Amino acid sequence: MALEIYRQTRAFGNTFVFLVGGMATDYTVIGLLWKNLRKKTGLWMLVINIPQIIFFGWIFNRF
Repeated sequence: MALEIYRQTRAFGNTFVFLVGGMATDYTVIGLLWKNLRKKTGLWMLVINIPQIIFFGWIFNRF
């Protein structure tokens, strides 16, 4: 699916956001952090990672 996104858009940033964003927002990962480390850790992972992923996707599309 990621290859098809790249083929249609010719933008590596879109593919990067699709692949990495899927892992960062995965319910099982957030649930493990929520349960094992604390609720704050699961929330902070989302708050910090999502803007970073979008920023790097934008950077990759620019170059």
